[in-house]
Amino acid sequence: MSSTGFSLPATANLRRLGRPLLRVISLAACILAWQWAASRHIDLGLVTFQNVPSPWDVWQAAVELIQSPKLAQHLTASVYRVFAGFAGAALAGILLGLVIGRSRWLEDVLLPPLEVLRPIPAVAWIPLAILMFPSSEMSMVYITFIGALFPILLNTIHGVEGVDARLIASARSLGGTRRAVFAEVILPAAAPSIVTGLSIGMGTAWFCLVTAEMISGQFGIGYYTWASYTIQNYAEIVVGMLFIGVIGMGSSVLVKRIGNALMPWHLLQRKKA
Repeated sequence: MSSTGFSLPATANLRRLGRPLLRVISLAACILAWQWAASRHIDLGLVTFQNVPSPWDVWQAAVELIQSPKLAQHLTASVYRVFAGFAGAALAGILLGLVIGRSRWLEDVLLPPLEVLRPIPAVAWIPLAILMFPSSEMSMVYITFIGALFPILLNTIHGVEGVDARLIASARSLGGTRRAVFAEVILPAAAPSIVTGLSIGMGTAWFCLVTAEMISGQFGIGYYTWASYTIQNYAEIVVGMLFIGVIGMGSSVLVKRIGNALMPWHLLQRKKA
């Protein structure tokens, strides 16, 4: 066998290993840059690292939190608030997105007030959430709900509106009923966009967690981060941020993986492309 026959699989293996390796190197470079800036107390005028904890300080704070019995309580509280808000946002966002995407009249009626609410940041909802809900727990769930709702809603609308009109016309010409066309043409075609919205919405729900847990409570990763800020424990602030980032990233990836598993036709199209 020629050397070319061996080089092609070898090149493919290198490419397969190259992307994960590049990601590890990227993370390592960021940590090294952080260590260098924090250890030397770099002051660039606009940006200063004089009070920023080093990676080692953060690691020690993380180990202390992991060994604490409070970690399970923090995680349980935060996961419940995020997933409860996300579940409500997924249900409302997908249903509203499907009907708005298919009806001009409903788009004109429902979309304008939703577009007015969309730019309002989560922190601005805190006073109204406290007034609307007698339970502080429900107020916190509502904040994560609002954060997740609009990415899911808009991606669903765009997915439905982006369905090729020729597919719909072909299905109708073959005798498909409105319900059959919706279930067998529109929904599968819009599904990739919906899954993308769900993945983004999950990340946004975690993004809003600190805002939600500022309202009240004694437990939660967001509460832990905010409480660390109030006592100026900088290493614990970064630990809380990293916990939210890692869990949020993992949750978004999980949603994406589940969505892809439910869309085998989409994976086949991507492989062919």
